[in-house]
Amino acid sequence: MKVRCLLLDDEPLAIQLVKSHLDQLELFEVVATCSNAIKALEVLRSTTIDLLFLDIKMPQLTGIDFLKTLKNPPAVIITTAYREFALDGYDLDIIDYLLKPITFDRFFKAIDRYLRVIQTVAPTAAIASASTEQFIYIKAGAKFHKLYAADILYVESLKDYVIIHCTQQKINAKYKISDMEIELKPFHFLRIHRSFIVNPKKITAFTVNDIEIGTQEIPIGTNYKEYVFKTLKTQKT
Repeated sequence: MKVRCLLLDDEPLAIQLVKSHLDQLELFEVVATCSNAIKALEVLRSTTIDLLFLDIKMPQLTGIDFLKTLKNPPAVIITTAYREFALDGYDLDIIDYLLKPITFDRFFKAIDRYLRVIQTVAPTAAIASASTEQFIYIKAGAKFHKLYAADILYVESLKDYVIIHCTQQKINAKYKISDMEIELKPFHFLRIHRSFIVNPKKITAFTVNDIEIGTQEIPIGTNYKEYVFKTLKTQKT
């Protein structure tokens, strides 16, 4: 399922720029573009929108006032040339506040923040669902990869990157392993070393010094041994 986006801005060039940024991200699709709040409201009433890119200075109704009228707004990223409305925006629980002209690097950070925010909401439902429905989005290059927890074998740290070893592929992503630990915490992954996180459900054997996932031996760090051994000995699932 792609993230369905609505672009609301009275400047055609601004809409074109945001759309061009989104076109580089396979996970996102532009469902509609609008030049005023009235048309945008019609779209929101008739179509499911996950993410709204919202300009502030527009004719008839400002973006902030428009947002205040919405009872159940989608996630919002504000796009504007004006700094002074930032506090108003954050008071309305927006995801991010982007200043024009919007570079792709800054846009990418806002998208990454959006995905992290929705993942803080998803775990409660995900934990209650079947394991095949548990997943995270990981940014690698210009793509956001949807990785199911059940397919991840282990995560390996390599300087500023991590290698996510899955059953059918490897993903190299610019993440700290501590960030990956947080991402995978809802799915009960286990940090066994400063450079390794493993999926306990994939462990085929272990000793006090290492664990095995299939034919792969992964060391247990000295500072992790007591916790890892205790956790694995008492694990029920």
